[in-house]
Amino acid sequence: MQNYVFVIDQNKQPLNPVPPARARELLNKQKASVFRQYPFTIILKHVVCSPNTKTLSLKLDPGSKFTGIALLDGENVIWGAELEHRGYQIKDALLSRRQLRRSRRNRKTRYRKPRFENRKRKDNWLPPSLEHRILTTVTWVKRLMRYASISELWIEKVKFDMQQMQNPEISGVEYQQGTLWGYQVREYLLEKWGRECTYCGKKDVPLQIEHIHPKSKGGSNRVSNLCLACEKCNQKKGSKSVEEFLKKKPTLLQKIKSQAKKPLKDAAAVNATRNKLVKTLSNLLPIKTATGAQTKFNRIRLNLEKQHWIDAACVGDIGNLKFLTNQPLKIKCNGHGTRQMCRTDKYGFPTRYVPRFKFTKGFQTGDIVKAIVTKGKKAGEYVGRIATRSTGSFNISTRKKLLQGISYKYCKTIHFKDGYSYAFSIISRRINSPSVFIPDLKVQGFPRKEF
Repeated sequence: MQNYVFVIDQNKQPLNPVPPARARELLNKQKASVFRQYPFTIILKHVVCSPNTKTLSLKLDPGSKFTGIALLDGENVIWGAELEHRGYQIKDALLSRRQLRRSRRNRKTRYRKPRFENRKRKDNWLPPSLEHRILTTVTWVKRLMRYASISELWIEKVKFDMQQMQNPEISGVEYQQGTLWGYQVREYLLEKWGRECTYCGKKDVPLQIEHIHPKSKGGSNRVSNLCLACEKCNQKKGSKSVEEFLKKKPTLLQKIKSQAKKPLKDAAAVNATRNKLVKTLSNLLPIKTATGAQTKFNRIRLNLEKQHWIDAACVGDIGNLKFLTNQPLKIKCNGHGTRQMCRTDKYGFPTRYVPRFKFTKGFQTGDIVKAIVTKGKKAGEYVGRIATRSTGSFNISTRKKLLQGISYKYCKTIHFKDGYSYAFSIISRRINSPSVFIPDLKVQGFPRKEF
């Protein structure tokens, strides 16, 4: 079951989303045309006067790496998406740029006055890697508002207790962050260790909090020393050190040690952006907030799978949910490229220059096109992303292969480059709520490969 299709009239007024079968019927009868591929939107060839639109609810489950998006018509989930952020890529890119600049300044050995006092930041400033999470979420909320009549916005407002994550034994005056530390620590460990046993990899079994370095041998209760283990592995390990317990599995031992030292970056990112995200979205729609505990309670009560877009559907006050789609749109942030005039090697020296003009024959690198080649060895029909050349001979990257030397005359743009890549995936799952059963289906439409 695919996502519902957005519908707008000739004046670009949003109407009620329709099932894919109804959209296909309108397109076949030539009563509508394709307006946008992602999210798939059709435009009617007439104006609808006084449309009777339904009131839809948009729900968000913001996270550090992914943000779940769900669109609901009452208790019916009609559209879902998962937005993948690129915050860490931005951080790495800024770090690389800073290192290259510093190396160039050192090589030139010129005197440069310090100017740290002249650098001022705006109020509520956030690093670019964190600001990106807010901007992309707001962008997609605005985009969905253009194609659907959304009346309210639900958002999960989670706050991780950083003090208790670092040291659960903190108390008294030193502790000023709340009282639900046990719940928050367990939730963090479930996300950190992938909801499976750290030692044997079992899933869907009761998991216990286990000390990597035994407490009897001086191990602390800090979150860096905690992991999840099933009852069998927990009892088998007992008071043994992790080196002794996994001496025959050096690869797993190294993996656990590196994973245990992983900092609380994800939790810190969520805490830093939560308030600003709610404040920014409140300027667009009437907003309601919910807790992570309420979302988890709803998901467990309805016996739903742990997915970002499903968590988004479970945000807030709900009775029952009926999923009319199991094919969420996978959205990955890629950015719009770089403004660098040249590419550099690892030492910061220029290697090749970037063309000044981005458009060639009306096309841009990254556009999704449909090419119908009528003659030659490469005759056929192809759909994929293009890489432009000044000569007008493009490369097309399809799902199966890379085609080189396709003339622009055969190409027609079906989706302009917008800084995102898209994919669809069928989620095979059973929902044990009273009204819903979603069977296993084969992958239909676009596969997992991104465009």
